[in-house]
Amino acid sequence: MTATPPARVPTSTYRLQITSSFDLYAAARALPYLHALGVDWVYLSPVLAAEPGSDHGYDVVGHHGIDASRGGAAGLTALSARARSLGMGVLVDVVPNHVGVATPAQNAWWWSVLTAGEASPYASAFDVDWAAGGGRLRLPVVGDDDLLPDGGIGHLRVVDGELRYHDHRFPIAPGTLVERDGGADAQATHAAQHYELVGWRTADDRLNYRRFFAVNTLAAVRVEDRRWFDATHAEIGRWFTEGLVDGLRVDHPDGLRDPVGYLEDLAGLTDDAYVLVEKILEHGERLPDGWRTAGTTGYDAMALVDRVLVDPAGQEPLDALETSLRGAPVDWEQLVHDRKRDVADGILGSEVRRISREVVDGPEAPAEVVDAVAELVTTMPVYRSYLPVGREHLDEAFAAARAARPDLAATFDALEPVLGDPEHPAAVRFQQTSGMVMAKGVEDCAFYRSSRLTSLNEVGGDPSVFAATPDEFHAAMLERQATRPHAMSAGSTHDTKRGEDVRARISVLAEVPDLWAGALSELLEAVPVPDPGFASLLWQAIVGAWPASSGTDYRTRLHGYAEKAMREAGDGTTWTAPDEAYEDAMHRCVDAAFDDPRVRRVLATLLDTVVDPGWSNALAAKLLTLTMPGVPDVYQGSDLWEQSLVDPDNRRPVDLDLRAEVLPALLGGVTPPLVGGLSDSGAVKLRLVATALRLRRDEAHRFTGYAPVGATGPAADHVVAYDRGGVVAVATRLPVGLERRGGWGDTELDLPPGRWFDRLAARPVTGTRVADLLATYPVALLTREDS
Repeated sequence: MTATPPARVPTSTYRLQITSSFDLYAAARALPYLHALGVDWVYLSPVLAAEPGSDHGYDVVGHHGIDASRGGAAGLTALSARARSLGMGVLVDVVPNHVGVATPAQNAWWWSVLTAGEASPYASAFDVDWAAGGGRLRLPVVGDDDLLPDGGIGHLRVVDGELRYHDHRFPIAPGTLVERDGGADAQATHAAQHYELVGWRTADDRLNYRRFFAVNTLAAVRVEDRRWFDATHAEIGRWFTEGLVDGLRVDHPDGLRDPVGYLEDLAGLTDDAYVLVEKILEHGERLPDGWRTAGTTGYDAMALVDRVLVDPAGQEPLDALETSLRGAPVDWEQLVHDRKRDVADGILGSEVRRISREVVDGPEAPAEVVDAVAELVTTMPVYRSYLPVGREHLDEAFAAARAARPDLAATFDALEPVLGDPEHPAAVRFQQTSGMVMAKGVEDCAFYRSSRLTSLNEVGGDPSVFAATPDEFHAAMLERQATRPHAMSAGSTHDTKRGEDVRARISVLAEVPDLWAGALSELLEAVPVPDPGFASLLWQAIVGAWPASSGTDYRTRLHGYAEKAMREAGDGTTWTAPDEAYEDAMHRCVDAAFDDPRVRRVLATLLDTVVDPGWSNALAAKLLTLTMPGVPDVYQGSDLWEQSLVDPDNRRPVDLDLRAEVLPALLGGVTPPLVGGLSDSGAVKLRLVATALRLRRDEAHRFTGYAPVGATGPAADHVVAYDRGGVVAVATRLPVGLERRGGWGDTELDLPPGRWFDRLAARPVTGTRVADLLATYPVALLTREDS
């Protein structure tokens, strides 16, 4: 089914992270550069009022207006006016699922609910199970040391008419302040409130409000209720009424009770504007038909681009290496199951128990029901279903659960009609929850416990799918062109585990598995660690992100990555119970990369082999992303080499002034060399980005179709090419293997008839020999000049 396109669709976007230090006014000043680059729409991170000091904006505390620290309403007006003067559009990221409640006084709705409980006019805005809390909202903020034997809370006091716990502030309901001879009685006053401060571990099993994943400071809102949709979207509606914004990116729609209904409401609010959804599709999964959206934000496209550049011959030796490091073969399916089950029993246990209570419609569910529900959210093969759509995924979950737990067969039989009923509250909540379990179990844990080839451990990707052939790539692109031609195509985002050029370099290891195995063996000998499997993941990150010149900032960034990665893996250490010895051992790897001469020699030898092919992969991936069916997004900074790691590393400030300084020369005809000179900063990539984006914007009629372009000859497998309708993209794949075979030889591209010009190399095409077409760069962007 082809979605009806909105009236205005971007030819490309450029994502900017809007913060207090790079606000809407700064973004407005950057627009001339983006326009010169060829960007059609600027794409903004969330801008509504957020928690004080938030560096991402997803913790919205009020829907009344734009965050003052990010420029406020005047800032958006200024940015929009500048965009309009340049003929550019504006796309904004919005957060419908949840609000920030870390500082209750900043969120008027939450403060009201804490003050008045169920009597608050905002009580129904939040998804709270009041009965489960005995009429009180449980807030898991108390540290273990402050849980007193008598049931009281240490460091609790009354100050200025509020309850204070360390730096936390909470309201006191009128008439509930308890006075004693010595002054206010904080413990008795707390007992009289509509909320209950409880130990932080309570979030695992007794929390009674829905969150964003397992983040206690992000409380879900009920936008399925039209009253609260209108209240949370009034400011967003103003943007469209006043012509300030042209499109929206919807964060985490899978957390919504009714994503399809939400998109219908949004289409009405925005008059069918361009809308994208941050929807993760599993391998082979398709976005349901009928959704009022142009498509996803592009993780599915990213996964395919990465894999078409991976050598399938590397799978067997890298599997063997992984087995040797971990002492046994890694069963990805079992790993995913076990990590998801840990999440269902642990940090998301409260959600599982709430589903179970709704199944039995009672205050507590039998243990076997909780157990069975936990197994079912574990075995869901995709993030969620949208009953009745996606019933086959629920059926698959039941089949897998029955196979894994035959002892629960009778319970599964009783659950199946309940969880299969689209109208049953338990079924609706099950759908909201399964994606949370998937994300926390897979993206935020299993991805860090598999190190076979970590460029595949990416949001929206399945690490068990090792590579894709050009034919598989073409088949997927033909379907994309036919069904979702205006979906986003992304290479890096604020959520990717590794920047696009880090992944491109790591993927080279699939072409040199023996070299990698030998280098890793030396590294493990030089820096012994308690967990060689995790060390492999860490060393791949170091190799993939290694800069042309190292320094303190890079060392700090790698230490930050090491800490997050090992704690997310949760094998030898965790966020809640750090193991100092384990972590010190892993941090020694980072320091050794800078300080140990032996380690530096090993890394230098390895980098000598993988860096240039990595740049080739990076340019190939960028060309495919920018020219394939869809709307290409350039994440801030990825117009030069993008070697960031997981957040917060990938949300660092970007030097747009540097890019603006380099760009005029490239637009003036300078063709930087692939290695050395301007390309040290990635100027060759900047030329590619500018050439492709300007072509898509200024000659959009050339991007209306898709036809694979084949090759013949000895190195035909090393090229992937296609015709978009007068534009042919040509990219090198598996560059190490290509060099080993002696280059392109007599390989010919089946170029459609016509007179062609290479926009990247700035020269006419005089033949179809791939060696000549790619004599300047490992990629080419050809336009037919006789049309």
